[in-house]
Amino acid sequence: MKQFGVEIDPDYSPRYNISPSQQVRVLKLAEDFSAASSATVAMQMHIQRWGLVPHWAKDVKIGYKMINARSETILEKPSFRTAFKKRRCLIPADGFYEWKRDGNSKAKQPFHFGMKDDSLFAFAGIWEQWKSSDGEAAVMETCAILTTTPNELVADVHDRMPVILPTSQFGLWLTAEAERAAELQDLLLVPYPAEEMKRYPVSSAVNSPKNDVAACAAAG
Repeated sequence: MKQFGVEIDPDYSPRYNISPSQQVRVLKLAEDFSAASSATVAMQMHIQRWGLVPHWAKDVKIGYKMINARSETILEKPSFRTAFKKRRCLIPADGFYEWKRDGNSKAKQPFHFGMKDDSLFAFAGIWEQWKSSDGEAAVMETCAILTTTPNELVADVHDRMPVILPTSQFGLWLTAEAERAAELQDLLLVPYPAEEMKRYPVSSAVNSPKNDVAACAAAG
């Protein structure tokens, strides 16, 4: 509430291990925001399903394959292109996980990545609305996280990392017109500075989506 200037829904509670297809809280441009009358971007919190489902999709299961969108090709992919131009959001977090293979074994060591000062940050996200063709289901909002090349902190663990937007770019990301899509894409190709981040190993508890407790994010 303090960092993003938004109201939090009554059901809000901490999450420590959010998996694809589960609900995430995202920040969208406030419906009554007017760039002409305000220099500060006003945002509202919404609940969406992680895994983007295009409006033309026949089955919501397509979202399992669309949790992330590559920044380099987002303007080429029909599944993501329109959302990128017209429906962008911020996805707040204080950390994310990646897994590194442990030598020649099949085991992978999970790592937690976040800011050095443990502060909140925001992923660049896009969102869509979907409704089943039978018309019976309510409209569902879904989202995907944009990815880019890794910085030095992430590179030896994974060949991609989520796009973390600097605070100074929040307004541009949420308000830019579709005609500025190429400019926005350039913004996404620069990984967040490694020197502002930290990582540490966590326990294998995070490997199961059934585990959503503080121990998942604890160093170990």
